Amino acid sequence: MSEETELLKLQNGSDVRGVAIEGVAGESVNLTPAAANRIASGFLDFLAGKLAKPKSELKIFVGHDSRISAQALTEAVLTALTADGAQAVNCSLASTPAMFMTTVFEETKADGAIMRTASHLPFNRNGLKFFTADGGLESADIRALLEMATNKDEQTADIGSVPKFDLISLYAAHLCAVIRRKLNLSADAKPLTGMKIVVDAGNGAGGFFADKILAALGADTRGSQFLEPDGHFPNHIPNPENKEAMAALKNAVLANKADLGLIFDTDVDRMGAVLHSGEEIGRNALIAMMAAILAPEYPHSTIVTDSVTSDELTEFLTAELGLVHHRFKRGYRNVINECIRLNKSGTVSPLAIETSGHGALSENYYLDDGAYLAVMLLVAAAKARQENRDLAELIAKLKHPAESREYRLKIIGQADPKAYGEQVLKKFAERAEDKGIKIASPSYEGVRLVFDEGWALLRMSLHDPNMPLNVESRRAGDCEKLARRVSEMLSDFTSLDRGMLAS
Repeated sequence: MSEETELLKLQNGSDVRGVAIEGVAGESVNLTPAAANRIASGFLDFLAGKLAKPKSELKIFVGHDSRISAQALTEAVLTALTADGAQAVNCSLASTPAMFMTTVFEETKADGAIMRTASHLPFNRNGLKFFTADGGLESADIRALLEMATNKDEQTADIGSVPKFDLISLYAAHLCAVIRRKLNLSADAKPLTGMKIVVDAGNGAGGFFADKILAALGADTRGSQFLEPDGHFPNHIPNPENKEAMAALKNAVLANKADLGLIFDTDVDRMGAVLHSGEEIGRNALIAMMAAILAPEYPHSTIVTDSVTSDELTEFLTAELGLVHHRFKRGYRNVINECIRLNKSGTVSPLAIETSGHGALSENYYLDDGAYLAVMLLVAAAKARQENRDLAELIAKLKHPAESREYRLKIIGQADPKAYGEQVLKKFAERAEDKGIKIASPSYEGVRLVFDEGWALLRMSLHDPNMPLNVESRRAGDCEKLARRVSEMLSDFTSLDRGMLAS
């Protein structure tokens, strides 16, 4: 396989991701410093074309999370930018949302930004995210810049004079100002005084939140854990969806009798929380909490979510909050773009959010920012404390399914897995109709069947040759029954591995 083809294979939706270091059996390095160098040159060409500016006038900020491959890739990126004549600025350790904000802050006014991160993936992985003032790049943009990169040679340059910038302090000060403004307080107020709030950064880039935001606003942060950046992730995966990670935060909250616990993924574009009682705020509960916080300011508005949210969430959003639930496709760029589309069409939509913890607010540049979600939660917590209320009251009426399951059915031996998957979905819908099974409508992704016992959604994976099947039930034990019914309807699709549905 040619070097150019290998470069194109690094695309992962709207990001670039690959194996950056050895250490995992069977995973060869494909995101080398040389590849990162060429990709950065491709981004510079892309940006110069988009802005109609010469490269010598472009100002690019560069940052990274805590991954152990960050330094080598950073040097490669800075070298490429410098060699091409752009003004490169090294932000060192930063968060992904902070990197976008370099295009917004008056102090930075970047033309573009590059972040090295692979979110919660294992220590040997890394990647690149790209930003302009319009936000993160789309999949088509990534394809275009990678194609430009294939025509590039590795660049060399002296990067000893590349300036450094303390972005994370500026970003933290910005978030502190947002909290004070939302609470109608002075610029030096400490609205979290008297509150104990712990942070679990999972040894990612989110440790700054404890000191530069919570402590700066008066909170007691004793009991916070894993704040030190360590790309080996020795304590747990930095991922709010990970059970061990959430259990670690819950233990910290209960052991320290904290009022609230916050957890971030590696690059801080996702978050989760634990209330003082130990109740976990993630997935449907996180969506419900954010919607409840926003509902008074945006009455009757539309909340955009991914396709696997629960029926119980829909009931809460509509019946309890008076909002509209717009269940869209999976993929954080998909829900964000749908939120943008709705607002442009005249439908007020303040929030686009996935069950993964990616959440973007229209008031915050449609940026999926875990720290900004935490800010919204802190504002709500401070208000609840002032009014002698419990933050949990906001979602007290949210119900939960008895069981949730996800099965990933591999597509085997098909040259075009996507086309095969589309054929499966077409037949699956036809068979459901023949059996008189209700199909949820509208459906923007896959086929969602509605049963008395719950629901089942069969869809194509965004990036992999498999078909995820999500099932939820109202009674324990019914997920298995629904999975078997789905399996029977797929029995003649021999290239679809249904083995796990029988277990």
